[in-house]
Amino acid sequence: MHEIKDTPRAVVRIGYDGLVHKIFRGNQAKERFDNECRILLHLEKAGCNFVPRLLDSDPETLKITTTNCGAMVQHLGEQRMKELYAELEPFGVRHDDPFLRNVTYRATDGRFCLIDFEFATLLDENGLPLPGSPVNV
Repeated sequence: MHEIKDTPRAVVRIGYDGLVHKIFRGNQAKERFDNECRILLHLEKAGCNFVPRLLDSDPETLKITTTNCGAMVQHLGEQRMKELYAELEPFGVRHDDPFLRNVTYRATDGRFCLIDFEFATLLDENGLPLPGSPVNV
């Protein structure tokens, strides 16, 4: 496996099969794990095609396995980044961690994608936060 991220909050590795393996740790790890699983399942059900798909989750080890959404992006204009994060809202999600580190580029279809939903918020039909997210770390 190739290590992508090793921080106090998570370890992220990409397997030789291309799948992404994330282990949550640190402050409120269980809550962040639960929230990311909840958000990814919601986005899949809503038909959002520019986020990872949750393939497996293990609440005992706080590990998720997702599809890979491409390579990390090094540069992206501020306006384009705002537009990209705003694309989530029609799917009922506000990312709440809108930084370049959470943007990837999927070369197979030339699409910018978003990752890392542990702090995201589910929204109701009026754009107001639903109970249960986000966690405050």
